Amino acid sequence: MRLLLLLPFIGLLWVPFYNHRLPELFGFPFFYWYQLAWVPLTALLTFVAWKAEKK
Repeated sequence: MRLLLLLPFIGLLWVPFYNHRLPELFGFPFFYWYQLAWVPLTALLTFVAWKAEKK
């Protein structure tokens, strides 16, 4: 379960993957909303890894 904590690093450190303007979401370019989407996703992944380690 600790490997879940690597997903945000992999998803955000490879900048050429999300360095685009399109598609837009509510007027925000993909570059911005992709990074913002990782904030709650990272919190969720951290919670899941914490619960799994707690058991």
